[in-house]
Amino acid sequence: MKLLLDTHALADGFTVVGNDAAFDAAFDAYGVTRIWCRESGDATTFSPAMKTPILLAAMLAPTLSCAGPRTSANYHAPTESADAGGRRATSTSYTSDGSLGGITGIATVAAPAGTAKSGYLGQLTDVTGLVLNASALTVNETGTLQLAAWQLLDDTSLLAVGANAVTWGVVAGPVTGISGTGLATAGTVPQNTAATVQGAFGGFTGTLNLTVLDTIPDNFGSYAGDGIGDDWQVQYFGANNPNAGPSVDFSHTGQTNLFKYIAGLNPLDVNSRFVTTIVPVPDPAHPGQFLPGQQSVIFSPRFSDRIYTVKFRTDLTTGTWQPLTGTTQGDNGTIRTVTDTGAAGTQKFYRIEITKP
Repeated sequence: MKLLLDTHALADGFTVVGNDAAFDAAFDAYGVTRIWCRESGDATTFSPAMKTPILLAAMLAPTLSCAGPRTSANYHAPTESADAGGRRATSTSYTSDGSLGGITGIATVAAPAGTAKSGYLGQLTDVTGLVLNASALTVNETGTLQLAAWQLLDDTSLLAVGANAVTWGVVAGPVTGISGTGLATAGTVPQNTAATVQGAFGGFTGTLNLTVLDTIPDNFGSYAGDGIGDDWQVQYFGANNPNAGPSVDFSHTGQTNLFKYIAGLNPLDVNSRFVTTIVPVPDPAHPGQFLPGQQSVIFSPRFSDRIYTVKFRTDLTTGTWQPLTGTTQGDNGTIRTVTDTGAAGTQKFYRIEITKP
């Protein structure tokens, strides 16, 4: 309820309690009743002796909705949660700086990055930097990647910049060029290689680190198409070194670079060799004697990422090499022993084929 102490501000719906003829005409025009109140500490004592009319007006104040459940025959709304009342509210994914009542505020989302400014008619910001990005931070060798740029504002929000408005360049690495529209082209690489590109706009420069992936294993420089992985040749010989050629035996072990690459050897180490021996199988029941018709083919080094196939033929110069069957096999570290239990005969020749998947 609200008390109005204004004898002239009469309005429809006012209720005045009292009995004074001087104001009858005016009050009757509004269809209200009247009362005269004397000045007293007792608010319930009324008398026509006082000449100050008191208008009592009931004003219906808006009610605030409470965070409680509401139910009818057709729906049920569970309890709402109260907002932050104009203070900051955060979760794992977002931050919201709201105003009391939720009329205006700033809400940000971590991923994907975004900013919403509810109720803002405008905002003055300063540019503090230039941010570069792309749909991926890797690009296949000889492939392309579209770059993008945003101005970084002083409220940490981002303003997109047209890629064709940016001055692009290569800082380092195997990126052969960037078009005026921000399309970067990667060169050939012997192994996964880092690269850095940059963009300039509005007095600010930004950089972006990329990785050019070695997706074609034998296409780099003078090593292209020689049957040896470019990464292996660059690892041991550097780029475009003739000593890395497939037929070269740099360490003079009698085994070429191509063989050493497939066998997993170090081409610079004279002691890194693939060794094969053939020995008879001892007879455990008769020390010093051997089992008839059996031979062991022993070779090393053996690696788990290679496939080894023992083959044989009975003539060294003619015939087809056949896979050896009817064998037993055992490994001891990098040494493998394959026992041929059908080695009866005058002669038998063996060889080991190595496959690098």
